[in-house]
Amino acid sequence: MPRYFVTLIVAVALFMENMDSTVIATSLPAIARDLGEDPIALKLALTSYLLSLAVFIPLSGWMADRFGARIVFRAAIVVFTLGSAACGFAHSLLDFVLFRIVQGMGGAMMVPVGRLVILRTVPKAELISALAWLTIPALLGPVIGPPLGGFITTYVSWRWIFWINIPMGILGVILATYYVANIREHELPPLDIKGFILSGIGLAGLAFGFTTIGQGLLPMQMVIALLTVGVIGCWLYVLHARKAPAPLIDLSLLKVKTFYASVVGGFIFRVGIGATPFLLPLLLQLGFGLTPFQSGLLTFASAVGAMAMKATAAPILRRFGFRFVLVINAVVSGLFIAATALFTPVTPHAVIFAVLVVGGFFKSLQFTSINSLAYADIEPRAMSRATSFASVAQQLSLSAGVAIGALVLEIQRHGRLDMAVQSSDFTTAFIVVGAVSAASALIFMMLPKSAGASLSAPARPLAAARKPASIAEAEARVDV
Repeated sequence: MPRYFVTLIVAVALFMENMDSTVIATSLPAIARDLGEDPIALKLALTSYLLSLAVFIPLSGWMADRFGARIVFRAAIVVFTLGSAACGFAHSLLDFVLFRIVQGMGGAMMVPVGRLVILRTVPKAELISALAWLTIPALLGPVIGPPLGGFITTYVSWRWIFWINIPMGILGVILATYYVANIREHELPPLDIKGFILSGIGLAGLAFGFTTIGQGLLPMQMVIALLTVGVIGCWLYVLHARKAPAPLIDLSLLKVKTFYASVVGGFIFRVGIGATPFLLPLLLQLGFGLTPFQSGLLTFASAVGAMAMKATAAPILRRFGFRFVLVINAVVSGLFIAATALFTPVTPHAVIFAVLVVGGFFKSLQFTSINSLAYADIEPRAMSRATSFASVAQQLSLSAGVAIGALVLEIQRHGRLDMAVQSSDFTTAFIVVGAVSAASALIFMMLPKSAGASLSAPARPLAAARKPASIAEAEARVDV
Protein backbone atom coordinates (compact mmCIF):
# COMPACT_ATOMS: atom_id res chain seq x y z
CA MET A 1 0.00 0.00 0.00
CA PRO A 2 1.55 3.36 -0.98
CA ARG A 3 1.99 5.51 2.12
CA TYR A 4 0.96 8.65 0.28
CA PHE A 5 -2.34 7.05 -0.67
CA VAL A 6 -3.21 6.92 3.04
CA THR A 7 -2.15 10.57 3.28
CA LEU A 8 -4.46 11.39 0.38
CA ILE A 9 -7.40 9.67 2.12
CA VAL A 10 -6.81 11.73 5.25
CA ALA A 11 -6.34 14.90 3.15
CA VAL A 12 -9.72 14.40 1.47
CA ALA A 13 -11.41 13.97 4.87
CA LEU A 14 -9.64 17.10 6.11
CA PHE A 15 -10.73 19.00 3.01
CA MET A 16 -14.34 17.92 3.53
CA GLU A 17 -14.26 19.19 7.13
CA ASN A 18 -12.48 22.46 6.30
CA MET A 19 -14.67 23.30 3.33
CA ASP A 20 -17.89 22.53 5.20
CA SER A 21 -17.03 25.01 7.94
CA THR A 22 -16.64 27.87 5.43
CA VAL A 23 -19.01 27.02 2.57
CA ILE A 24 -22.05 27.86 4.69
CA ALA A 25 -21.09 31.48 5.37
CA THR A 26 -22.18 32.73 1.94
CA SER A 27 -25.50 30.90 2.18
CA LEU A 28 -26.64 32.12 5.61
CA PRO A 29 -29.22 34.63 4.32
CA ALA A 30 -30.88 31.99 2.10
CA ILE A 31 -30.89 29.40 4.90
CA ALA A 32 -32.36 31.96 7.33
CA ARG A 33 -35.16 32.86 4.91
CA ASP A 34 -36.01 29.21 4.29
CA LEU A 35 -36.09 28.39 8.01
CA GLY A 36 -37.94 31.60 8.89
CA GLU A 37 -35.18 32.81 11.19
CA ASP A 38 -33.14 35.97 11.61
CA PRO A 39 -29.68 35.65 9.97
CA ILE A 40 -28.04 36.77 13.23
CA ALA A 41 -29.74 33.93 15.12
CA LEU A 42 -28.59 31.49 12.44
CA LYS A 43 -24.98 32.66 12.77
CA LEU A 44 -25.22 31.95 16.46
CA ALA A 45 -26.49 28.46 15.65
CA LEU A 46 -23.48 27.77 13.41
CA THR A 47 -21.14 28.31 16.32
CA SER A 48 -22.56 25.11 17.79
CA TYR A 49 -20.25 23.33 15.35
CA LEU A 50 -17.22 25.08 16.87
CA LEU A 51 -18.44 24.25 20.37
CA SER A 52 -18.70 20.58 19.43
CA LEU A 53 -15.17 20.61 18.03
CA ALA A 54 -13.76 22.26 21.15
CA VAL A 55 -15.43 19.75 23.47
CA PHE A 56 -14.66 16.51 21.61
CA ILE A 57 -11.22 17.07 20.05
CA PRO A 58 -9.40 16.29 23.34
CA LEU A 59 -11.18 12.92 23.41
CA SER A 60 -9.93 11.87 19.96
CA GLY A 61 -6.50 10.55 20.98
CA TRP A 62 -7.84 8.36 23.78
CA MET A 63 -10.59 7.00 21.52
CA ALA A 64 -8.08 6.08 18.80
CA ASP A 65 -5.85 4.28 21.32
CA ARG A 66 -8.82 2.48 22.87
CA PHE A 67 -10.72 1.32 19.78
CA GLY A 68 -8.16 1.60 16.97
CA ALA A 69 -7.35 4.36 14.49
CA ARG A 70 -9.23 2.84 11.55
CA ILE A 71 -12.40 2.18 13.55
CA VAL A 72 -12.50 5.70 15.02
CA PHE A 73 -11.51 7.42 11.76
CA ARG A 74 -14.16 5.51 9.81
CA ALA A 75 -16.82 6.12 12.47
CA ALA A 76 -15.94 9.83 12.50
CA ILE A 77 -16.52 10.05 8.73
CA VAL A 78 -19.87 8.29 9.15
CA VAL A 79 -20.99 10.63 11.96
CA PHE A 80 -19.84 13.72 10.06
CA THR A 81 -21.58 12.58 6.86
CA LEU A 82 -24.84 11.68 8.64
CA GLY A 83 -24.82 15.02 10.46
CA SER A 84 -24.21 16.81 7.16
CA ALA A 85 -27.05 14.96 5.43
CA ALA A 86 -29.37 15.73 8.34
CA CYS A 87 -28.53 19.46 8.11
CA GLY A 88 -29.83 19.38 4.56
CA PHE A 89 -33.18 18.16 5.87
CA ALA A 90 -33.42 20.69 8.73
CA HIS A 91 -36.71 22.60 8.96
CA SER A 92 -36.13 24.64 12.12
CA LEU A 93 -33.37 26.42 13.98
CA LEU A 94 -33.36 23.71 16.66
CA ASP A 95 -32.89 20.99 14.03
CA PHE A 96 -30.03 22.89 12.48
CA VAL A 97 -28.25 23.40 15.83
CA LEU A 98 -28.54 19.74 16.81
CA PHE A 99 -27.35 18.43 13.45
CA ARG A 100 -24.38 20.84 13.42
CA ILE A 101 -23.38 19.51 16.86
CA VAL A 102 -23.43 15.98 15.41
CA GLN A 103 -21.27 17.16 12.51
CA GLY A 104 -18.84 18.73 14.97
CA MET A 105 -18.53 15.46 16.88
CA GLY A 106 -17.49 13.72 13.67
CA GLY A 107 -15.11 16.50 12.65
CA ALA A 108 -13.50 16.53 16.10
CA MET A 109 -12.50 12.88 15.69
CA MET A 110 -11.87 12.83 11.95
CA VAL A 111 -9.02 15.33 11.67
CA PRO A 112 -6.82 14.50 14.70
CA VAL A 113 -7.18 10.73 14.22
CA GLY A 114 -6.45 11.08 10.50
CA ARG A 115 -3.24 12.95 11.35
CA LEU A 116 -2.40 10.25 13.90
CA VAL A 117 -2.71 7.57 11.20
CA ILE A 118 -0.09 9.38 9.12
CA LEU A 119 2.26 9.89 12.06
CA ARG A 120 2.17 6.18 12.87
CA THR A 121 2.57 4.85 9.34
CA VAL A 122 4.99 7.27 7.67
CA PRO A 123 8.73 7.24 8.57
CA LYS A 124 9.97 10.48 10.11
CA ALA A 125 12.28 11.16 7.16
CA GLU A 126 9.19 11.25 4.89
CA LEU A 127 6.90 13.06 7.32
CA ILE A 128 7.46 16.57 5.96
CA SER A 129 6.32 15.62 2.45
CA ALA A 130 3.37 13.66 3.84
CA LEU A 131 2.16 16.49 6.08
CA ALA A 132 2.62 18.99 3.24
CA TRP A 133 -0.43 17.39 1.61
CA LEU A 134 -2.48 18.18 4.71
CA THR A 135 -1.77 21.92 4.53
CA ILE A 136 -3.52 22.15 1.17
CA PRO A 137 -7.04 21.23 2.39
CA ALA A 138 -6.63 23.68 5.27
CA LEU A 139 -6.01 26.48 2.76
CA LEU A 140 -8.35 25.23 0.02
CA GLY A 141 -11.42 25.02 2.25
CA PRO A 142 -11.65 28.71 3.24
CA VAL A 143 -11.06 29.95 -0.32
CA ILE A 144 -13.25 27.46 -2.21
CA GLY A 145 -16.06 27.46 0.37
CA PRO A 146 -17.54 30.96 -0.17
CA PRO A 147 -17.80 30.89 -3.99
CA LEU A 148 -18.99 27.27 -3.97
CA GLY A 149 -21.62 28.07 -1.35
CA GLY A 150 -22.78 31.08 -3.33
CA PHE A 151 -22.97 29.10 -6.57
CA ILE A 152 -24.92 26.18 -5.08
CA THR A 153 -27.31 28.47 -3.22
CA THR A 154 -27.93 30.65 -6.28
CA TYR A 155 -28.41 27.96 -8.91
CA VAL A 156 -29.54 24.85 -6.96
CA SER A 157 -30.48 24.95 -3.25
CA TRP A 158 -28.62 25.62 -0.01
CA ARG A 159 -29.49 22.07 1.12
CA TRP A 160 -27.06 20.64 -1.45
CA ILE A 161 -24.22 22.34 0.42
CA PHE A 162 -24.61 19.54 2.97
CA TRP A 163 -25.65 16.73 0.65
CA ILE A 164 -22.50 16.98 -1.50
CA ASN A 165 -20.63 15.52 1.47
CA ILE A 166 -22.54 12.24 1.20
CA PRO A 167 -20.66 10.68 -1.77
CA MET A 168 -17.33 11.94 -0.38
CA GLY A 169 -18.14 10.39 2.99
CA ILE A 170 -19.12 7.04 1.46
CA LEU A 171 -15.90 6.96 -0.56
CA GLY A 172 -13.88 7.86 2.53
CA VAL A 173 -15.40 5.00 4.55
CA ILE A 174 -14.65 2.49 1.77
CA LEU A 175 -11.05 3.63 1.33
CA ALA A 176 -10.42 3.75 5.08
CA THR A 177 -11.75 0.20 5.43
CA TYR A 178 -9.25 -1.17 2.91
CA TYR A 179 -6.19 1.05 3.34
CA VAL A 180 -6.03 2.39 6.93
CA ALA A 181 -4.46 0.14 9.56
CA ASN A 182 -6.32 -0.25 12.84
CA ILE A 183 -3.41 0.82 15.05
CA ARG A 184 -4.23 0.89 18.75
CA GLU A 185 -2.69 0.73 22.23
CA HIS A 186 -3.39 -2.40 24.27
CA GLU A 187 -2.26 -0.91 27.60
CA LEU A 188 -4.33 2.20 28.11
CA PRO A 189 -5.16 4.17 31.29
CA PRO A 190 -8.82 4.88 32.16
CA LEU A 191 -10.53 7.84 30.52
CA ASP A 192 -9.91 11.11 32.39
CA ILE A 193 -13.59 11.99 32.86
CA LYS A 194 -12.98 14.96 35.16
CA GLY A 195 -10.44 16.34 32.70
CA PHE A 196 -12.90 15.84 29.84
CA ILE A 197 -15.56 17.89 31.67
CA LEU A 198 -13.19 20.70 32.69
CA SER A 199 -11.49 20.94 29.30
CA GLY A 200 -14.87 20.85 27.56
CA ILE A 201 -16.18 23.78 29.63
CA GLY A 202 -12.96 25.76 29.28
CA LEU A 203 -12.34 25.23 25.58
CA ALA A 204 -16.00 25.68 24.63
CA GLY A 205 -16.15 28.97 26.53
CA LEU A 206 -12.99 30.28 24.87
CA ALA A 207 -13.88 29.09 21.35
CA PHE A 208 -17.45 30.42 21.56
CA GLY A 209 -16.32 33.69 23.13
CA PHE A 210 -13.56 34.29 20.59
CA THR A 211 -15.88 33.54 17.68
CA THR A 212 -18.58 35.99 18.79
CA ILE A 213 -16.33 38.97 19.62
CA GLY A 214 -17.06 41.97 17.43
CA GLN A 215 -19.64 40.23 15.25
CA GLY A 216 -22.81 41.43 16.99
CA LEU A 217 -23.98 37.88 17.68
CA LEU A 218 -24.23 38.33 21.45
CA PRO A 219 -24.24 41.26 23.89
CA MET A 220 -20.69 42.13 24.99
CA GLN A 221 -21.53 41.23 28.59
CA MET A 222 -22.40 37.68 27.53
CA VAL A 223 -19.22 37.42 25.43
CA ILE A 224 -17.13 38.48 28.43
CA ALA A 225 -18.99 35.96 30.59
CA LEU A 226 -18.22 33.18 28.09
CA LEU A 227 -14.53 34.08 27.98
CA THR A 228 -14.42 34.25 31.77
CA VAL A 229 -15.99 30.80 32.10
CA GLY A 230 -13.52 29.53 29.50
CA VAL A 231 -10.51 30.93 31.35
CA ILE A 232 -11.71 29.54 34.70
CA GLY A 233 -12.44 26.13 33.15
CA CYS A 234 -8.97 25.96 31.55
CA TRP A 235 -7.32 27.09 34.79
CA LEU A 236 -9.14 24.39 36.76
CA TYR A 237 -8.09 21.86 34.12
CA VAL A 238 -4.42 22.89 34.49
CA LEU A 239 -4.66 22.34 38.26
CA HIS A 240 -6.27 18.96 37.63
CA ALA A 241 -3.73 17.91 34.97
CA ARG A 242 -0.80 18.52 37.33
CA LYS A 243 -2.12 15.82 39.68
CA ALA A 244 -3.88 13.40 37.32
CA PRO A 245 -1.88 10.26 36.43
CA ALA A 246 -3.11 10.28 32.81
CA PRO A 247 -4.65 13.67 31.91
CA LEU A 248 -6.75 13.93 28.76
CA ILE A 249 -4.64 16.86 27.47
CA ASP A 250 -1.08 16.08 28.55
CA LEU A 251 0.51 19.44 29.47
CA SER A 252 3.83 17.71 30.18
CA LEU A 253 4.33 17.49 26.41
CA LEU A 254 5.17 21.19 26.49
CA LYS A 255 8.47 20.22 28.12
CA VAL A 256 9.52 18.93 24.69
CA LYS A 257 11.10 22.01 23.09
CA THR A 258 10.01 21.24 19.53
CA PHE A 259 6.44 20.52 20.57
CA TYR A 260 6.34 23.69 22.70
CA ALA A 261 7.58 25.82 19.79
CA SER A 262 5.07 24.23 17.42
CA VAL A 263 2.09 24.69 19.74
CA VAL A 264 2.88 28.14 21.18
CA GLY A 265 4.60 29.62 18.12
CA GLY A 266 2.01 27.99 15.86
CA PHE A 267 -0.82 29.47 17.94
CA ILE A 268 0.56 32.99 17.50
CA PHE A 269 1.23 32.49 13.78
CA ARG A 270 -2.24 31.08 13.08
CA VAL A 271 -3.89 34.19 14.48
CA GLY A 272 -3.14 35.96 11.19
CA ILE A 273 -4.11 32.89 9.20
CA GLY A 274 -7.41 32.58 11.06
CA ALA A 275 -8.24 36.24 10.52
CA THR A 276 -7.50 36.33 6.79
CA PRO A 277 -10.45 34.19 5.53
CA PHE A 278 -12.71 36.41 7.66
CA LEU A 279 -11.22 39.80 6.67
CA LEU A 280 -10.31 39.33 3.00
CA PRO A 281 -13.78 38.44 1.62
CA LEU A 282 -15.24 41.36 3.59
CA LEU A 283 -12.65 43.73 2.13
CA LEU A 284 -13.28 42.55 -1.43
CA GLN A 285 -17.07 42.52 -1.11
CA LEU A 286 -17.88 45.39 1.28
CA GLY A 287 -14.86 47.54 0.50
CA PHE A 288 -14.38 46.96 -3.22
CA GLY A 289 -17.94 46.00 -4.23
CA LEU A 290 -17.13 42.57 -5.68
CA THR A 291 -19.67 39.76 -5.73
CA PRO A 292 -19.06 36.71 -3.51
CA PHE A 293 -18.17 34.69 -6.62
CA GLN A 294 -15.65 37.31 -7.86
CA SER A 295 -14.18 37.52 -4.38
CA GLY A 296 -13.82 33.74 -4.22
CA LEU A 297 -12.01 33.60 -7.55
CA LEU A 298 -9.41 36.04 -6.20
CA THR A 299 -8.96 34.45 -2.78
CA PHE A 300 -8.44 31.10 -4.49
CA ALA A 301 -4.95 32.41 -5.34
CA SER A 302 -3.60 31.43 -1.92
CA ALA A 303 -4.50 27.80 -2.66
CA VAL A 304 -2.48 27.99 -5.88
CA GLY A 305 0.53 29.08 -3.84
CA ALA A 306 -0.07 26.24 -1.39
CA MET A 307 -0.05 23.69 -4.23
CA ALA A 308 3.29 25.04 -5.45
CA MET A 309 4.76 24.59 -1.98
CA LYS A 310 3.90 20.89 -1.70
CA ALA A 311 6.95 19.64 -3.59
CA THR A 312 9.43 22.19 -2.21
CA ALA A 313 8.87 22.09 1.57
CA ALA A 314 11.10 19.07 2.30
CA PRO A 315 14.10 20.29 0.21
CA ILE A 316 13.88 23.77 1.76
CA LEU A 317 13.81 22.40 5.31
CA ARG A 318 16.67 20.00 4.60
CA ARG A 319 18.76 22.79 3.13
CA PHE A 320 18.17 25.51 5.76
CA GLY A 321 16.86 23.69 8.85
CA PHE A 322 13.66 24.19 10.82
CA ARG A 323 14.76 27.09 13.04
CA PHE A 324 16.01 29.26 10.18
CA VAL A 325 12.95 28.59 8.02
CA LEU A 326 10.44 29.13 10.84
CA VAL A 327 12.01 32.39 12.02
CA ILE A 328 12.52 33.98 8.60
CA ASN A 329 9.32 32.65 7.09
CA ALA A 330 7.18 33.84 10.03
CA VAL A 331 8.30 37.40 9.28
CA VAL A 332 7.90 36.99 5.51
CA SER A 333 4.42 35.48 5.88
CA GLY A 334 3.41 38.23 8.31
CA LEU A 335 4.55 40.86 5.81
CA PHE A 336 2.43 39.26 3.07
CA ILE A 337 -0.61 39.28 5.38
CA ALA A 338 0.02 42.94 6.19
CA ALA A 339 0.58 43.72 2.48
CA THR A 340 -3.13 43.08 1.93
CA ALA A 341 -3.68 46.43 3.67
CA LEU A 342 -2.21 48.12 0.56
CA PHE A 343 -4.99 46.84 -1.71
CA THR A 344 -7.40 49.50 -2.99
CA PRO A 345 -10.47 49.39 -5.25
CA VAL A 346 -8.23 50.40 -8.20
CA THR A 347 -5.53 47.78 -7.53
CA PRO A 348 -5.41 45.51 -10.62
CA HIS A 349 -6.83 42.08 -9.89
CA ALA A 350 -3.71 40.54 -11.42
CA VAL A 351 -1.60 42.24 -8.73
CA ILE A 352 -3.94 41.07 -5.95
CA PHE A 353 -3.87 37.54 -7.35
CA ALA A 354 -0.03 37.53 -7.57
CA VAL A 355 0.41 38.78 -4.00
CA LEU A 356 -2.01 36.15 -2.69
CA VAL A 357 -0.28 33.36 -4.67
CA VAL A 358 3.16 34.17 -3.27
CA GLY A 359 1.74 34.74 0.21
CA GLY A 360 -0.06 31.39 0.00
CA PHE A 361 3.25 29.68 -0.78
CA PHE A 362 5.02 31.08 2.29
CA LYS A 363 2.05 30.55 4.61
CA SER A 364 1.73 26.94 3.49
CA LEU A 365 5.47 26.39 4.01
CA GLN A 366 5.07 27.68 7.56
CA PHE A 367 2.07 25.44 8.16
CA THR A 368 4.01 22.38 7.00
CA SER A 369 7.06 23.29 9.08
CA ILE A 370 5.03 23.90 12.25
CA ASN A 371 2.92 20.75 11.87
CA SER A 372 5.96 18.56 11.17
CA LEU A 373 8.09 19.97 13.99
CA ALA A 374 5.41 19.19 16.57
CA TYR A 375 6.09 15.45 16.32
CA ALA A 376 9.86 15.48 15.75
CA ASP A 377 10.75 14.43 19.30
CA ILE A 378 7.49 12.88 20.53
CA GLU A 379 7.67 9.25 21.63
CA PRO A 380 5.47 6.88 19.56
CA ARG A 381 3.21 6.05 22.51
CA ALA A 382 2.55 9.76 23.14
CA MET A 383 1.55 10.52 19.53
CA SER A 384 -2.20 10.27 20.18
CA ARG A 385 -2.01 12.74 23.08
CA ALA A 386 0.19 15.05 21.02
CA THR A 387 -2.23 15.14 18.07
CA SER A 388 -5.16 15.91 20.38
CA PHE A 389 -3.21 18.69 22.11
CA ALA A 390 -2.02 20.21 18.81
CA SER A 391 -5.52 20.07 17.31
CA VAL A 392 -7.01 21.88 20.32
CA ALA A 393 -4.39 24.64 20.02
CA GLN A 394 -5.03 25.00 16.27
CA GLN A 395 -8.78 25.32 16.75
CA LEU A 396 -8.41 27.96 19.45
CA SER A 397 -5.83 29.94 17.46
CA LEU A 398 -8.07 30.17 14.39
CA SER A 399 -10.97 31.35 16.57
CA ALA A 400 -8.68 33.89 18.23
CA GLY A 401 -7.66 35.16 14.79
CA VAL A 402 -11.28 35.82 13.83
CA ALA A 403 -11.79 37.51 17.20
CA ILE A 404 -8.84 39.88 16.79
CA GLY A 405 -9.77 40.76 13.20
CA ALA A 406 -13.40 41.42 14.14
CA LEU A 407 -12.41 43.38 17.22
CA VAL A 408 -10.13 45.70 15.23
CA LEU A 409 -12.96 46.37 12.75
CA GLU A 410 -15.35 47.01 15.63
CA ILE A 411 -12.97 49.56 17.18
CA GLN A 412 -12.46 51.23 13.80
CA ARG A 413 -16.16 51.82 13.21
CA HIS A 414 -17.02 52.64 16.82
CA GLY A 415 -18.49 56.10 17.17
CA ARG A 416 -19.75 56.41 13.60
CA LEU A 417 -23.40 57.25 13.21
CA ASP A 418 -24.06 54.55 10.61
CA MET A 419 -21.59 52.02 12.13
CA ALA A 420 -20.79 50.94 8.56
CA VAL A 421 -17.51 49.18 7.81
CA GLN A 422 -15.31 51.14 5.40
CA SER A 423 -12.48 49.84 3.23
CA SER A 424 -9.98 51.94 5.20
CA ASP A 425 -10.88 49.99 8.36
CA PHE A 426 -9.22 46.88 6.94
CA THR A 427 -5.83 48.59 6.67
CA THR A 428 -5.34 48.56 10.43
CA ALA A 429 -6.84 45.07 10.78
CA PHE A 430 -4.45 43.45 8.30
CA ILE A 431 -1.43 45.25 9.77
CA VAL A 432 -2.35 44.09 13.28
CA VAL A 433 -2.89 40.42 12.43
CA GLY A 434 0.19 40.40 10.17
CA ALA A 435 2.29 41.78 13.03
CA VAL A 436 0.92 39.13 15.40
CA SER A 437 1.85 36.34 12.98
CA ALA A 438 5.33 37.79 12.46
CA ALA A 439 5.80 37.94 16.25
CA SER A 440 5.77 34.12 16.34
CA ALA A 441 9.39 34.34 15.13
CA LEU A 442 10.35 35.22 18.73
CA ILE A 443 9.19 31.77 19.86
CA PHE A 444 10.93 29.96 17.01
CA MET A 445 14.21 31.77 17.75
CA MET A 446 14.35 29.79 21.03
CA LEU A 447 14.75 26.52 19.15
CA PRO A 448 18.17 24.86 19.00
CA LYS A 449 19.86 24.76 15.59
CA SER A 450 19.39 21.00 15.44
CA ALA A 451 15.60 21.18 15.96
CA GLY A 452 13.76 18.76 13.69
CA ALA A 453 16.94 17.02 12.54
CA SER A 454 15.20 13.63 12.58
CA LEU A 455 12.66 14.95 10.07
CA SER A 456 14.92 16.90 7.74
CA ALA A 457 17.49 14.13 7.25
CA PRO A 458 17.42 12.77 3.67
CA ALA A 459 15.29 9.65 3.37
CA ARG A 460 17.21 6.45 2.66
CA PRO A 461 16.01 3.92 0.08
CA LEU A 462 13.49 1.59 1.64
CA ALA A 463 15.46 -1.49 0.63
CA ALA A 464 18.56 -0.33 2.50
CA ALA A 465 16.95 1.59 5.32
CA ARG A 466 16.22 0.06 8.68
CA LYS A 467 12.56 0.31 9.58
CA PRO A 468 12.03 3.26 11.97
CA ALA A 469 11.18 2.36 15.54
CA SER A 470 7.90 4.26 15.36
CA ILE A 471 6.76 2.16 12.40
CA ALA A 472 7.92 -1.11 13.89
CA GLU A 473 6.06 -0.37 17.11
CA ALA A 474 3.01 0.79 15.16
CA GLU A 475 2.87 -2.43 13.17
CA ALA A 476 3.16 -4.39 16.38
CA ARG A 477 0.03 -2.65 17.63
CA VAL A 478 -2.09 -3.13 14.48
CA ASP A 479 -5.35 -4.83 15.36
CA VAL A 480 -6.44 -6.71 12.25
